[in-house]
Amino acid sequence: MRNEEFSHLLKKYFGYDDFRGVQREIIESIGAGHDTLGLMPTGGGKSVTFQVPALAQEGVCIVITPLIALMKDQVHHLRQRGIMAAAVYSGMKHDDILRVLENCILGNTKFLYVSPERLGSSLFQTKLRHMQVSFITVDEAHCISQWGYDFRPSYLQIADIRRLCPDVPVLALTATATPKVVEDICEKLSAGHGFTVSKMSFERKNLTYLVNHATDKYTELIRLLDGEKGSAIVYVRSRRHAREIAEHLTEAGLSATFYHAGLEHADKDRRQRDWQHDRVRIMVATNAFGMGIDKADVRIVVHYDLPDSIEAYFQEAGRAGRDGLPARAILLYNNADEPRLHKRISDTYPDKDYIRKVYDHLAYYYQIATGDGYGVSREFNIDDFCHKFNHFPIQVHSSLQILQRAGYLEYTEEQDNQARVKFLVSRDDLYRLRGDSPNEEKVIVALLRTYGGLFADYGFIDESLIAQQCGMKSHEIYQILKLLSDKHVIHFIPRKQVPYIRYMQRREDGERLALPLAVYEDRREQYRQRIESMLRYAKSNDKCRSRQLLEYFGETDTKDCGQCDVCQSIGTTDIKDAQQHILALLSDHQRHHITELLRLQLPKEELDAALTSLLQEEHIHQEDGFLTLP
Repeated sequence: MRNEEFSHLLKKYFGYDDFRGVQREIIESIGAGHDTLGLMPTGGGKSVTFQVPALAQEGVCIVITPLIALMKDQVHHLRQRGIMAAAVYSGMKHDDILRVLENCILGNTKFLYVSPERLGSSLFQTKLRHMQVSFITVDEAHCISQWGYDFRPSYLQIADIRRLCPDVPVLALTATATPKVVEDICEKLSAGHGFTVSKMSFERKNLTYLVNHATDKYTELIRLLDGEKGSAIVYVRSRRHAREIAEHLTEAGLSATFYHAGLEHADKDRRQRDWQHDRVRIMVATNAFGMGIDKADVRIVVHYDLPDSIEAYFQEAGRAGRDGLPARAILLYNNADEPRLHKRISDTYPDKDYIRKVYDHLAYYYQIATGDGYGVSREFNIDDFCHKFNHFPIQVHSSLQILQRAGYLEYTEEQDNQARVKFLVSRDDLYRLRGDSPNEEKVIVALLRTYGGLFADYGFIDESLIAQQCGMKSHEIYQILKLLSDKHVIHFIPRKQVPYIRYMQRREDGERLALPLAVYEDRREQYRQRIESMLRYAKSNDKCRSRQLLEYFGETDTKDCGQCDVCQSIGTTDIKDAQQHILALLSDHQRHHITELLRLQLPKEELDAALTSLLQEEHIHQEDGFLTLP
């Protein structure tokens, strides 16, 4: 393909005059059919690197990404540009999934977004064999590496898809990968002919990294947000903390809201829109917020709680200043953070005996005998389980993840089974009904206007969306739907948002469980090392923050940024030293010509800054090129 064609498509669909960074290099490589790994910082324009070459080729581009919100957002933006795109994700009806996949086979779709979990579906694999695929894009490719901070076992299924499409090239993209993770990505995804690696420096010259040592983090947070009037993100570790801090900020007169994974879908969408459109200035959020968010003018990102890895910090901090204008990423740190971070190691990797106990208690919970259970799938109420067997949710959650990596269980966290509704009366009978309250009528009208086909079959509905349309609360909608169901006007199946457990092997006796080194000891040590790296970053005061981050990701040819807290403190110290040398020269109270300062053999920048400061503060006088003390 010609470079002119890529440039034409970039301008036509996205409005840009030219590519930036390594975008063109990546596009030319995947466009030529080479397996390609693109390393680009957050905000580096990853989506352009697969969207442009896909538009230049025949067939559908399969885009594998872990976030449903990101899929929906990108599909929406592509369709606005007149590009046919679709997504397949959990919660969709079978008929809708089938229609999307059939359209891909017919050639009516240019981009198909799928979650990694969907790759194992027999329906998806059957339909994939009949599609003309231009190439496969793997977003957040670091998730495939067991050395990475965000390893997801479902990503390993991508290698199986490659076997179904042996001649289809792969484009892997990530913004956070150490040299070891890069090597692992290439090994896991390679079809035997190697990867072309294109790397853009992770340096962000417009972004100032700062660590503020704050005994009182809340007071410091207020000071920072009061002094910065632009859009802001505050990252915290827990859902409770997100709500509490947002409430405190609001009480302090600041415009703030909060976001976490436990909110209703419509509530999350509303809060995100309010923030993106500047109706709310500050978003207090867990790490569930941020990936794929298209807001370039974030001026400050504050980490109230320490992340457990440099990778997570770098990705979240990188959401500031994506418009290229000055921005700050600030980490709040005090002495209480280190023990809290170390405790996460034992919380994330409980003792093996404890993991075996959880496994046994799970079998008692479901009454599964030794040797039985293969393929059994059950809802999992973690609070009920912990209450019955005297466990803490954090350690149980971690134990189940380890058991999943060891191959004993499949643990699906908070699988969202949306509410479903079907009308039990005909449309004509519905209009003849009398006696419904005004609110019941509002809900019926909202259902009919928002969803089609509810007279023929069950349809998934979003109660919080209906609530917004009716001007009511979600719990009021739930009660009205239950009442209409009791009246046999509809059949209402309430929404469930609970985890699922599925046994991947017959139940063993807990004492016989094998937890391999690669699943437990090796990954525990990797996690410990990532935490220590995070703590070193937070506590260090002798190396430029930007250099520390860049060197962690394998960039060795780095320079001091000159603007982080470390650079500023070192610069201040050097200037003070230069001032002392100048004052010592003039301490004999004689007139000294300004050229005599050259004999001090100080760096020119420090000498100029020190001289300017002394003159402005009138510690010395200058007249006709001569310097004297007052």
